[in-house]
Amino acid sequence: MSSNAPRLTALDALHRSLGATMTDFAGWDMPLRYGSERDEHLAVRTRAGLFDLSHMGEITVTGPQAAALLNHALVGNIASVGVGRARYTMICREDGGILDDLIVYRLAENEYMVVANASNAQVVLDALTERAAGFDALVRDDRDAYALIAVQGPESPGILKSLTDADLDGLKYYAGLPGTVAGVPALIARTGYTGEDGFELFVAPSDAEKLWQALTDAGTPVGLVPCGLSCRDTLRLEAGMPLYGHELTTSLTPFDAGLGRVVKFEKEGDFVGRAALQEAATRAEENPPRVLVGLVAEGRRVPRAGYPVVADGKVIGEVTSGAPSPTLGKPIAMAYVDAAHAAPGTAGVGVDIRGSHEPYEVAALPFYKRQK
Repeated sequence: MSSNAPRLTALDALHRSLGATMTDFAGWDMPLRYGSERDEHLAVRTRAGLFDLSHMGEITVTGPQAAALLNHALVGNIASVGVGRARYTMICREDGGILDDLIVYRLAENEYMVVANASNAQVVLDALTERAAGFDALVRDDRDAYALIAVQGPESPGILKSLTDADLDGLKYYAGLPGTVAGVPALIARTGYTGEDGFELFVAPSDAEKLWQALTDAGTPVGLVPCGLSCRDTLRLEAGMPLYGHELTTSLTPFDAGLGRVVKFEKEGDFVGRAALQEAATRAEENPPRVLVGLVAEGRRVPRAGYPVVADGKVIGEVTSGAPSPTLGKPIAMAYVDAAHAAPGTAGVGVDIRGSHEPYEVAALPFYKRQK
């Protein structure tokens, strides 16, 4: 097997048996869709969807100084995360550029799981390993130790409750607890990337197929369907959630991305990128950078990443993600635009789609918020 062959998840044969359209994503062979991506999208919004996310990168950090290491290596205050809770954060370069956005779970007093994007897992692992020098902490590559299955949508709590005696009602958003689901040991996390309530289940790869089948059997009566990466992208776009490589890159600091709130200058000790990020924070206050906004099409043409955003014949920004929105019934996009054109409702803004300036309205993010 050549090193260029895509990696396969533990559910690969199952996806193929379901007739999934497969695609290479960050070196993994992943299901893009099983049938209609619009139907999969709407199932998650109204009922439930089942996702294989085993391409995500799990890195375990343990030891007496695990918290101190993560506080040094990442921009957030990880030491303040309670056991059983999770936090969204970022890892930055010395110059403040974003290497990746992460979720960090505190599994025990001295044990954390860092979940990186598939495309950046090796970069994050290398950076954490390098930054661990001098700390009494161990960084372990656990990418092969886990399969990750997500069940997302309004029916997901009921589906999961039928398969576990874990206290799901007491499990808050951005929290995780060990439990057993359908007889399979799992870390049950109330997290997701769809804008809906839902759960992500970290299990041994050898248990993945059994768990997928049990969730399918429990969920099918209430309308659960298997879902691919295509609808995951339209769901996260409607929910205004950034995607690394699109809204987040090494050429942007968290302040440029409108996510300065994840940087915690008040935490103890120095952290990688602190000086550059303090400069970026000051710069953002004095001279606001381009702002990440939503754009809603007045016509039918779909904007794509990299397309220029224009107003009065001048380029005022760039599209970072675009797709048809099944919920709104119109094409939508996220884009960085000059602050002068960032207010929701701003008229006269267009996207240059192959030389034609298509009219768009600036909208507040997210485009979609679930009813609590």
